[in-house]
Amino acid sequence: MRYGSRTSAGIGLAAVLSAIAAAQPGGDVLKGTAAFGDWRKDKPGVRRALTVHDLPTASTAASSSNRADVVKMPEGAHPVVPQGFSVELVASGIRNPRNVRVAPNGDLFVADSAANTIRVYRIPSGSAKPSETGVFATGLNYPYGIAFYPLGPNPQWVYVANTDSLVRFAYKSGDLQASGPVQRLVEGVPSVHHRTRDVVVSADGRRLFFSVGSGSNVAENVTGPAPANWIATHALGAAWGPEAGRAEVRSYDPDGKDEKVVATGLRNCTGMAIQPGSGALWCTVQERDEIGDDVPFEYATRVEEGKFYGWPWYYIGGHEDPRRKNERPDLKDKVTVPDVLMQAHSAVMNIAFYEADAFGPEYKGSAFITMHGSWNRGERTGYNMCFALKCAAVWPGSTLHAFGPTVGAGWATSRAARIAATAAARARGGARAVRERPADGRVRRLHDRTGRVGEAGLGPPGRCRGRERWIAHRD
Repeated sequence: MRYGSRTSAGIGLAAVLSAIAAAQPGGDVLKGTAAFGDWRKDKPGVRRALTVHDLPTASTAASSSNRADVVKMPEGAHPVVPQGFSVELVASGIRNPRNVRVAPNGDLFVADSAANTIRVYRIPSGSAKPSETGVFATGLNYPYGIAFYPLGPNPQWVYVANTDSLVRFAYKSGDLQASGPVQRLVEGVPSVHHRTRDVVVSADGRRLFFSVGSGSNVAENVTGPAPANWIATHALGAAWGPEAGRAEVRSYDPDGKDEKVVATGLRNCTGMAIQPGSGALWCTVQERDEIGDDVPFEYATRVEEGKFYGWPWYYIGGHEDPRRKNERPDLKDKVTVPDVLMQAHSAVMNIAFYEADAFGPEYKGSAFITMHGSWNRGERTGYNMCFALKCAAVWPGSTLHAFGPTVGAGWATSRAARIAATAAARARGGARAVRERPADGRVRRLHDRTGRVGEAGLGPPGRCRGRERWIAHRD
């Protein structure tokens, strides 16, 4: 069985991009080592294709630490976007926006994680400025994922994934504040280290999917053999000790009961989305650090039931992590290779399938993927939003995983500039959030660094530091 989810956009400075005229995806495809770029080579239109065969050999000899600094955005600066696209500021003053979901009526729900708050922005059609705003819920615990249930035009609940729990609030279309008190569904979710938890609704509306990242880089806190009967009684590749119940995607019924493990070995599944048509659940995964500038690749992949994706013992198929050598040889040939590979340490954040018409047929059916940028790489990479060509046709079963154009390279230049996007159009027949925006074809992007209005990192040496939202659309 394959699962699906809603779209996400995640992080701080919310940028809503709308294309005034669709840019044509194109340009030469960088392959092999030529695809190992940095911010100097990133610009709108750059395309990269990476395969498993391009993976360098891992090394623990040296590890880069190359964190960005904070710089002030020069006057008049904007994110760099493809020709024919423009960007407008939508909102500012958000303390720590990490994720955005689109309600069926078009309202934007933003997880202001550090403020423990869910905010709502109502943006009229054809405008970049909210006509109304609201605080939907407070008193949360580092909220991130947001989901509307049931699917369709009139959801009755808003689900929120806290770092340590799953909760829901009564909701009716147009609410700017929750209609009732919080209902706690799932408690005791481990919350050390990777804190973001996403939640999405399956394509058939019967299950909730909930991602839980690892509690460490490579399970340094797990030593010795597995406890007696652990392997026989737990999901394939499930880690034990402090990592029990982590690096996995779970599912629940709508009341938070009947917990099941969908897949394991996903070090940090930061964003999930349902692929239109197939109903497959996809997630974007941040891989491990400290085994080389270009090892291992980050990825986006279909999440298939019962599969193991490698962490902590293996990565990108049967490539053994040298720090976990000979610990689980039984798993080497059981690792599922992910679908779309991206540069190491890009810190991929979220994925959104684009089903609107505004950007033109070359974009429809494809996806936007966002990255908040590297720290564990000698030459910084990431800090951008990428476009994955024709997911349905190119991704699964193909060696060409080209993505471009880069949207915003040279603007969001911070490790903390976690950027994510949500491309939305009007729902047809109870579609997912990625399709629940009126058919203006907008793409939403956020940046999560705190700061005052108008401050954002520009150029590779620095960080974005801001609390803003931006927007764009097409004639």
